[in-house]
Amino acid sequence: MKEVVYTKSAPEPIGPYSQAVKVGGLLFVSGQIPIDPKTGEAVKGGIKEQTKQVLENIKAILEAAGYSLSDVAMSFVFLADMSLFPQFNEAYAEYFKERPPARVTVQAARLPRDVLVEIAVIAARP
Repeated sequence: MKEVVYTKSAPEPIGPYSQAVKVGGLLFVSGQIPIDPKTGEAVKGGIKEQTKQVLENIKAILEAAGYSLSDVAMSFVFLADMSLFPQFNEAYAEYFKERPPARVTVQAARLPRDVLVEIAVIAARP
């Protein structure tokens, strides 16, 4: 059975998709970009600031579904430029200090709203 997850603590979807969908013990969180849910605008700053906002958005969606960052098993990262990878990694590591999830990181030709980073995750609970 598929359950749609929604929270006002994360940005509104900008298309025909759900913030997240829960199926059994798995939670599939749609790609999040660095949008401040209070303003609906992309956060100012570089890759570190944008990565932190994306992960705060993901954290809010996870919590709305009864999950946490420690439940993230896989993350999919899209960077506007791979030269941003070292700074991205510094910010990302602040959120996944112990037992980080598996991860894919690729450079994308272009991201929505011309942001620097987008992240989607899959979380799992028994």
